[in-house]
Amino acid sequence: MPYFDAASAAALHPVARQALVAALDEGWADPARLYREGRRARMLLDAAREAAAEAVGCRPDELVFTPSGTRAVHTGVAGALAGRRRAGRHLVLSAVEHSSVLHSAAAHEADGGTVTEVPVDRTGRVAPDAYAGALRADTALACLQSANHEVGTEQPVAEVARACREAGVPLLVDAAQSLAWGPVPGDWSLLAASAHKWGGPAGVGLLVVRKGVRFAPQGPADERESGRAAGFENIPAIVAAAASLRAVRAEADAEAARLRELVERIRARVARSVGDVEVVGDPERRLPHLVTFSCLYVDGETLLHELDRAGFSVSSGSSCTSSTLTPSHVLRAMGVLSEGNVRVSLPAGTAEEDVDRFLEVLPGLVAGVRERFGAPGGAPAGGGEESLVVDALGRRCPIPVIELAKVFGEVPVGGTVTVLSDDEAARLDIPAWCEMRGQEYVGERPADHGTAYVVRRTS
Repeated sequence: MPYFDAASAAALHPVARQALVAALDEGWADPARLYREGRRARMLLDAAREAAAEAVGCRPDELVFTPSGTRAVHTGVAGALAGRRRAGRHLVLSAVEHSSVLHSAAAHEADGGTVTEVPVDRTGRVAPDAYAGALRADTALACLQSANHEVGTEQPVAEVARACREAGVPLLVDAAQSLAWGPVPGDWSLLAASAHKWGGPAGVGLLVVRKGVRFAPQGPADERESGRAAGFENIPAIVAAAASLRAVRAEADAEAARLRELVERIRARVARSVGDVEVVGDPERRLPHLVTFSCLYVDGETLLHELDRAGFSVSSGSSCTSSTLTPSHVLRAMGVLSEGNVRVSLPAGTAEEDVDRFLEVLPGLVAGVRERFGAPGGAPAGGGEESLVVDALGRRCPIPVIELAKVFGEVPVGGTVTVLSDDEAARLDIPAWCEMRGQEYVGERPADHGTAYVVRRTS
């Protein structure tokens, strides 16, 4: 069964498995002790730190291991903000950061700090000038991911790091998705990553704090990992994480070129064979193994179940697969279609024939889901009333957009359709439908129940 969700977690790399088993026998003792077993454990921990630091491009004494990538982000944000409290309490981040960064920002805001989110364009990329413009005299910390977790767009880290350096503001980079493919460019100040993203064991993260960065660890003091990660180190898992990072880096250039070709095949074939689909993310400046697309008139959860039944494990940022029924904050910030959203992230070693089989079964599965939901099958015809109201209250994604498309042909050019909906996803999906169809999104207004979305037919 092809596993196409490497962006969530990669299978344990064979090198990691070997290192883990070996370290279970050799690295069980307390590395803080001076006796033989402790010294052996310390040697393993130090060697793992040196290997990870070499892969990151930092000094070994700048890197600590944490219980997860999320913990690395939380520790990094909290420690950097506390260390620069005298400079101010303003935090800058992009609108598409990972939830671990957003949760840290929410905690900072709840504690009286201020937060500025820098918007992104339709590809999910921030503009360096806009990011630089968000920096203020009281900015204590800036955060920017190296590449987006949901759509794979790479961010201009080097340019933003330069602007932050000129403003005297440290930049924390979430490198979880990109570190397997190479070091993060630019003069950044802090970096966080997670081993399970590159084929290491779960439960190991890393946090880098460059020398000279003001940093004040929060919480009770602890003598381990420079006081930045409390508790007994999981040395076998750390050794396996470092070994697998070194191994994937050795394979990265060749594997990136191979996977990029397969992803290009998916991008081209999906757009050509599925129809009514939006391939999202930057087509050039992106991770080599990840592609995301959204299908009009499709319930995302149903499509993912159908793909699973066909033997493919994929994920989604669609509101339709979320218990909150709200669109992904990434897709919302980009202003792209959220319904029927599928993220394909190919692990190393993905077979070409598995990708081809995915492309063969996908169009039929999408068509089946659309038929089940009663989606329109053809282009709209002109004629009819000048204005129509579609009552989609109480109906969830993708039904409001499907109902809009069904009646749109009854409206003459210049006429409008008003969609009444209380589904939060409609606020994103109806404007995205207009963008894809070349129609005018007039806007929204409060209604007695929910919201009224107005669309004008232009052609």
